[in-house]
Amino acid sequence: MSTELYNKIFDQCIADYHVHNSVHHPIHNPYGKSAFEYLLYLKNWIDTVQWHLEDIIRDPLIDPARALEIKRWIDRSNQERTDVVEYIDSYFLDQYKNITPGAGATMNTESPAWAIDRLSILALKIYHMREEATRPDATPEHRDTCQRKLDILLEQRQDLGGAITQLLEDIAAGKKYMKVYKQMKMYNDPTLNPVLYKGK
Repeated sequence: MSTELYNKIFDQCIADYHVHNSVHHPIHNPYGKSAFEYLLYLKNWIDTVQWHLEDIIRDPLIDPARALEIKRWIDRSNQERTDVVEYIDSYFLDQYKNITPGAGATMNTESPAWAIDRLSILALKIYHMREEATRPDATPEHRDTCQRKLDILLEQRQDLGGAITQLLEDIAAGKKYMKVYKQMKMYNDPTLNPVLYKGK
């Protein structure tokens, strides 16, 4: 599966979200649970909902109780995002389990799934920057500035997609190898967050 297809799934997911444009609308993943595409769609849906939660919480008039509720929702979302990234890496580990790295093989600074995570966020930036670049009620200066930013984001997506493709090809050829570390997030763990375990 190519990064062009990853981007197509991310763009589809973002468009599906904006049909209702509500953080409360349930996900309707069009892919079967056993498919790799299912994980990509799920990953981007989590990112898309969180993108809009981050917008909501920045409302200067938001009720403090509502802000706290949103903040805790974002914390849960971050954990879900991390979990899905690790599922994606598990998929790649299984894909390449029979590859024997060559003698000079090296490890990448990030795993394939964390690079795909950045590709998912880029899809969101592109969608929303395109909205700003074409917003009818914005000034021409605003639209021009956003169009220049959009051009950079599109170039960045092309470069990142190429880098991910190269990484996967190198892993498949034994030139690089995967070594995945669990993120070990501490803030949601009642045994690791002092605020939680001291409050018992």
